[in-house]
Amino acid sequence: MKAYAPGLKVVERCRHRCRRLLPISGEVLVRVGDRVQPRDPVAQTRLPGVIVPVNLAQQLAIPPGEVPTVMVGRPVGSTVRAGELLAESAGLFGWFRRSYASPIDGTIEVISGVTGQVMLRGPDRPVQVQAYLAGTVVEAVPHEGAVIESETTLVQGIFGIGGEAFGPLRPVCQSADQLVTEELFTPQCRGAIVVGGGRVTAGALRAARDLGVSAVVTGGIDDQDLRDFLGYDLGVATTGAEKVGLTVIITEGFGDVALAARTWTLLRGRAGAPAACNGATQIRAGVLRPEVVIPWADGERGEATPEPPAAQPLSLRATVRIIRDPWFGVIGTIARLPSEPVVLASGSRARVLEVETSAGERLVVPRANVELIEA
Repeated sequence: MKAYAPGLKVVERCRHRCRRLLPISGEVLVRVGDRVQPRDPVAQTRLPGVIVPVNLAQQLAIPPGEVPTVMVGRPVGSTVRAGELLAESAGLFGWFRRSYASPIDGTIEVISGVTGQVMLRGPDRPVQVQAYLAGTVVEAVPHEGAVIESETTLVQGIFGIGGEAFGPLRPVCQSADQLVTEELFTPQCRGAIVVGGGRVTAGALRAARDLGVSAVVTGGIDDQDLRDFLGYDLGVATTGAEKVGLTVIITEGFGDVALAARTWTLLRGRAGAPAACNGATQIRAGVLRPEVVIPWADGERGEATPEPPAAQPLSLRATVRIIRDPWFGVIGTIARLPSEPVVLASGSRARVLEVETSAGERLVVPRANVELIEA
């Protein structure tokens, strides 16, 4: 029996689609057939503002049942401005009155005579979804968004941080295994998606962020460098929401790892081309890969590459990457492929393999927790 493992997509030219949907119902701004650019809005809506609870009974030192009577003519549904009078107690014989001003601009949603609480909702927040991909609208999803299609170069990574970023591709390394350091980031890198080579250091990432680089794409990173850059330990189950001023995409794994030869060739071959990327990563159910997409302009020539098959057979000495904790991102070769299932630490039974790392350590890993990579 053969065992199979998925691999990352690295293709020079393919037809790529992305669904651009609002988090809640809203207005779609494009129609099927429209040509869009990455930063063009395709849909918009308004998210309800945050709820701010105010314990007026406590603030005014009155029983909860009196709260509806002290609202100075402000019923549910009325709007208030920050600093305006929200409520005022009657005091004792007109003395010792207490008042409370609204802490936010918003709307009164609830006035409770049971809890003594008043709920204020902040202003709605406008939300727009951008096209992300330069291409053609092939489907309009009513009240939600659109599907964009384009002929692109597509490179997926193993791990990333930060959200969507845009800019021209700018390679800065002379070889696929060159260490990515601070001095490689020059003023010409500002606003670009920088293509590195091997491992990137924390200092290099800080230099890129301070310079205004949009994103850094490279082969590897050390756990400690990632921690130093972020300032905290990152759980790798889901990423993409980090507010660090820079998107980072690691294509190969953790450690001193070079860009795969095919990835290196494709990205350098598209130098200067406008691109988009997204560092969002999810390694559990509903796997989400960080990616770089580089649309082909009309008339540009590129090799139409069939997408690699969804699964490839595992074999001894094949190079694999571990894609689950506790060894997420570790790269090694298959040393053994036991045919019988074994009992895991969780108590479940699964077919496993042994991965030999560059340090000579052997790790027993469920076969579903690895993927093949280019050797």
